[in-house]
Amino acid sequence: MDDRASEKKDRLLTALERGLVMVHLDARRPGVLVPPELRCESHLRLHLSYKFVPPDLTVGEWGIRSTLSFSGHRFTVALPWSALFAITSKVTHEFWMFPEDMPTELTQIPPPRLRAAATARPPLEARRVALREVDGERKSGTAEGDEAPRGRAHLKLIKS
Repeated sequence: MDDRASEKKDRLLTALERGLVMVHLDARRPGVLVPPELRCESHLRLHLSYKFVPPDLTVGEWGIRSTLSFSGHRFTVALPWSALFAITSKVTHEFWMFPEDMPTELTQIPPPRLRAAATARPPLEARRVALREVDGERKSGTAEGDEAPRGRAHLKLIKS
């Protein structure tokens, strides 16, 4: 077992002791066994936890094996360490990433024109408008379903 696989194993076991864990993996890698409809996923996320009372969760030298539920159907997965590129602890919110094992399409930077378009400000009509209640203008004593008395508006437009 190489150092990276050993670190992944240690991080996963520590996170599992605390509770729910999400593993991020490339399901296209050799040795990965997942349901057929997920085999071409470059970023597959699976939840693991001892609280699920898994009958066969095994974290070993090779990787992870466990029977999980997918859309109500049980399937035994096999996840070699080489396919795992990140671990997230849902309890502590810690995140460990192993960039050397990430799929190349997740590490590529978008072309400059796409980046510029993504940072451009949207047209005025597409911008969200924030509304807030104005203190002192709320009418009390109206029952749910009753119309609010006519008069000044209860919301004020805030331009962004």
